[in-house]
Parts: sequence; structure tokens; C-alpha cells
Amino acid sequence: MSRKDRMHDIPKPLVAVTQNYIEGRISRRSFLKFMGALGLSFPAVNALTWRVRAQDDVQSSSKIAEEAAKAFSGQTLNVVWEGGLQAQDPLLFSGPLFLERTGVTINVVEVPGGTELYSRQLQEGIAKSGAFDVLSMSPSWVPDYASSGVAAPIDDFLAQYMPAGELDEVLPLYRGMGNYDGKTYGLFDDGDTLLVYYRTDLFNEHGAEFADTFGYPLAPATNYKELADIARFFTEKLAPDVYGLGFGRATGAGGNSFLFLQHFKANGGVLFDPESMAATVNSAAGLRTIREEAFLNQFMQPGIEQINPVDSFQQWLAGAYAMTWFWPPLGRWSAGYGQQAEQLSFLPQSQVIGKTGYTLFPGNITQMAGGFVLGVSADSPRQELAYLFSQWLNSPEISLQRVTLPYALRDPFRLSHFASEEYKKLWPEAEQYLATLQLAAENASLDLLIPGGQEFLDSIDRAMTSVYAGTDPQAALDTAASDFNGIVERLGLDRMKAAYANYLSMPGAYPAEPALVDAPSPLDA
Repeated sequence: MSRKDRMHDIPKPLVAVTQNYIEGRISRRSFLKFMGALGLSFPAVNALTWRVRAQDDVQSSSKIAEEAAKAFSGQTLNVVWEGGLQAQDPLLFSGPLFLERTGVTINVVEVPGGTELYSRQLQEGIAKSGAFDVLSMSPSWVPDYASSGVAAPIDDFLAQYMPAGELDEVLPLYRGMGNYDGKTYGLFDDGDTLLVYYRTDLFNEHGAEFADTFGYPLAPATNYKELADIARFFTEKLAPDVYGLGFGRATGAGGNSFLFLQHFKANGGVLFDPESMAATVNSAAGLRTIREEAFLNQFMQPGIEQINPVDSFQQWLAGAYAMTWFWPPLGRWSAGYGQQAEQLSFLPQSQVIGKTGYTLFPGNITQMAGGFVLGVSADSPRQELAYLFSQWLNSPEISLQRVTLPYALRDPFRLSHFASEEYKKLWPEAEQYLATLQLAAENASLDLLIPGGQEFLDSIDRAMTSVYAGTDPQAALDTAASDFNGIVERLGLDRMKAAYANYLSMPGAYPAEPALVDAPSPLDA
């Protein structure tokens, strides 16, 4: 009886999780907690563990990929990657390790992130240059890459090489981000949910005074009135040494549109009418959102409109903010984890070690802001090898090592990452950090995964920065809505309507109950 036949009747995603437990990547406590959440009794869990242990020839996805890739020993794979810290992973860790295990050389092609990375891969693919084998796609780019023929479907490779149930260990929010129009174009590889970071020492030290002043306890904000109260309190008390809030606002830096989306959805906003695809970003919810965001600027340092998120997180590390936001790596850097690495020498020595708390944005929501999907270039002459390297990178064994690299920027996305005892011991608050990241993945607003996704984000960014520069908020949103409608018309109404309907079916598209619809607003003060 084959491996596939013997494992066929074990429920998904139990095989992958059980294998991680057997191999010591998940603690017994975490394993039993997960199984209990699925309704499995203790005897059933024991029986399942015994059956998985009994499959001596069951290989993990990393071992399967390694064995298959050895047939390509001596070849070179061109892997495009966002330049800078992101690229340190394949340059210093995964690329050399893959060469050691398979004989395949990984040539890392670094390209600046954001719009340039999006455009470069798209242009090379349309020109059929053969420059890239493995693609680095933000989830919002997948529809464009798929429909233009730049990314190749990988379903046949998945059927041939991926162990049954292993991708079910990827959290639901992330699991379908490589899918488009009924096909799979890549493996999700980076849990880029935003977090709010706050100074636990300042909250503890000034909690009584804040409660006396505002009449409620000082704690992470549940709505934007509370966020404004906290920011005002610390700015008035501690500025210019410490400002209450530091949200980098510079245009084109990737932050404004992500902050708007989660805030807008928590306020009850939707981006399109699903029947007509007419833009509704300029609705009452949109106006409230953009005005609330602009209201917060008065409690930040002067010139916040020209400060990008990278500059603001460095000021956070220097102790200059009571609260900020950023992608998950800031949680590690705040704790001082990895600051001895040469690649992180540009960071100021953290002044907030042991003083950092983690939470979501008001409304118990956050944003799935970017991230990466590993894809295969349609014009690659090495598609099978490109897929095998992607599967190997994405496997539970290798991906856990990658998300704990101090100098790289990949973030947890598998159950085994969040349950990892190794990860929980990296710094004293790491367990709380992982728990908050998992909560974020369960409560995130999903990026706009439809054709033209990057263009819609850029339009929102322009609207926000124009308001910060003095443009009337309604006029700025009306311009964004006009942009939205133009993009829909250019890309085709029927195509966009179908893509948006698919988006609406995905976890995180919109919250079932927008938490801030009836919440207090700082605009009411």
C-alpha cells in the first residue's frame, strides 16, 4: 500500500500538525490544545499520533522537494526577491542550504519593493524574457500576474509533490492568497499583518493620572476617540521628548492605504457596489475614516506628513513615541532580538526592550498589508525546479527557520510557527507577540485581491496625503472614487465584478460586524 493510500483517510490538516508535534516543532500542550479545538478526544489523538508515527516512509514537503530537486543538480535558479533585508534570507540562509542539500545554485535577483518590484516582474513576464524562474508576488498582484500570463498555475505540481493536508496548516486568512479564477498560482509565504505597539512602562506609570483625567482606564484603545485621548495625553505631558503617537504618513511609503482600509472597514465601509462595481470609497464611512486619521496628526511630531513608516519605527526604537504601528519585524527589533546581526546595524539600539506591548487597531481589526506569495514564472524553462524550491522554502521545517531569522523579514503564517516552543523562547515577551499575531490573522482586513489591486491602493494613498496637505476630505475621496471607476472601466466591468465577488467570499474581505459603526469618534468632541 502506498504512502498516499495509507494516509488518505486521516483528516486534514491533522497529518501536518501531528508530524510537527512528532518532530518537536510543537509542544505537547499546544498540540493537545489544537486537537481539542477540533473536537478530538484524547484517545483519538493518541491513535492519530500512533498512525502518523507508523508511516516510516512519510516524507515532509521539504524532504520530497529536496529529493526531486537533486535531479536538477548543477543548474542555477533565478529567484527574484525584494531587495534589502528581505533578500538576506535567500542570500545567506535558504539559498546556500538548498545548494548544500540539492546541488542547485540559487541566483538572487534583488529588486526594490513595492511598485518597482510589481512592474519589473510584470514587464519581464509579458516580454517573455526568461529572466526569472521564481516570482515574489504580493497577494494583491496575483490577479494581474495570472490574467496576463506572467505567473504559471502550479496545480499539477501541487498534486504531484505536496503532501496531503499540509497546506491546511496555513492559517485560513492566508491560505487562498495564491489562488485566482479557480487555479493556484503560488504558495503564501509571509504573514504581514500590521500591529500596534505601545509602551507598557508609560501606560503603567501614568495609568492613574490618565484615568483621573478621562474617566476610564488607560489601556490599548478600542475606538478612535480613545486612541486620540491617549495620544493627546502623552503628547501634552511628554512632548517633545515623547509624542503620544507616531504613524508615518509620507506618500508612496506603503502605509496610508493600509491604515485606511482596516479603519474604513471597521467603520462599516465597503469599496464597491457589488452589482454595479461603482466605487463607494467616498461614502459617509470613507469621509469619517479619512477625517479621523487626519485628526490624529495633531498629536504626532511636527512634519509627520513627510515621515515614512521606516523613519517612524526608528524613532519608536529610540523611545520617542508612546504608540506606533508597523509590520511584525518591529516586535522582534523592539525586544532587541537580532540587533547584534550585521544586517541590522542601521537600527538604533532599542530603548524599549521589555517595555513593548502588542495589540490590534481600534475595533479589534488590523490589515493584511502586503506579504508575499511564491510563484513560478510562466516563461521559465525551469518551472518544475522553481516550484520545488518554492515548496521547500514554504515547508513547515524550512519556513519555521526562516521566520525566526533575526535579519530577514518573513513573518509567521503556519500553525506550527505560532505554536513553536523555539520561537516562544526568543525573548521574554515572544509568546505574547505570537499570540497577538495569530489574533491579527484571525481579525485582519484583507488587501484588495482583484485586478488593479496596486492601483486602487495608490489612489487611496494619494487621497490621504492630499487631505493631510489641506485638500477637502470629501473632494479627495471623490477623486479616489473617480480613479476607482476609471480602473474598473479600463479592466472590464464583467471581469472586475466576478473578481470582486470572489474577493467577497474570502476570509477577511469585510468584517461580519463592523466594530466601530456606533463607536465614539474623536470628531464628536
